[in-house]
Amino acid sequence: MTQIPHSLASFSLKDKVIVVTGGNSGIGKAIVEGVGSLGAKVVIDYRSHPERTEELIEEVGELGGQSIGVQADVSKLEDLQRLIDTAVQKFGKIDVMVNNAGIETRTSILDTSPEDFDKVMNVNLRGVFFATQYAAKQMISQGSGGRIINISSVHEDWPMPNNTPYCVAKGGVRMLTRTAGVELAGKGVTIVNVGPGAVATPINDSTMNDPELLAKLNAAIPIGRMAQPEEIASVVAFLSGNGASYMTATSVFADGGIMMSSPGL
Repeated sequence: MTQIPHSLASFSLKDKVIVVTGGNSGIGKAIVEGVGSLGAKVVIDYRSHPERTEELIEEVGELGGQSIGVQADVSKLEDLQRLIDTAVQKFGKIDVMVNNAGIETRTSILDTSPEDFDKVMNVNLRGVFFATQYAAKQMISQGSGGRIINISSVHEDWPMPNNTPYCVAKGGVRMLTRTAGVELAGKGVTIVNVGPGAVATPINDSTMNDPELLAKLNAAIPIGRMAQPEEIASVVAFLSGNGASYMTATSVFADGGIMMSSPGL
């Protein structure tokens, strides 16, 4: 009988402890549901709507996983540290840190206020930077290493006019992953970005509720439609498992081909 390589036999997430920021809505909620259904112990970070988190905890239990909710604002460093500490106190370790929380202002270089800029940077870049630092220190100290997955965007590399602060932050996350991934590789901590394209979540309601805009967007995507949150969550689930053990300091795009689309001129 042919022996199955270890990495191909190790897609289960049973007993892995996974922290998901912004975990009670959109892509984060789908990630929690996905990894929970594969047996993970999930720490759901949320900033608002505790009732949604309670419903999600019940759902994860029905799917066969375990989860807890932690109300923490990722733009506040004391909240981030408390999130890490609570995960360890409850489950004893952290195997995977998913930095998913994000916001946008949909403002251009000319009309972005300092307040707009700081708000986006504090969540989308500063929060990710220090969540990575705190999680990595925990993973190293526990002796088993771990994985950090940043939910970035196609806009870490692909301009989106009139959403400049968001693009700048995601570009920073790209270099954070590349640089910290190299720094931490020898310490047993790997880092990978997941870059979604257009996803059917509340952040895109304005587009989805406008038939003309939605048709224009779908026409620009080679696959012909927006992604469902579950399609991004499945990529995160794979990266959370041992099958992705040789991946670090890089980005994986799940965008339906939109970054490669061309008018064919």
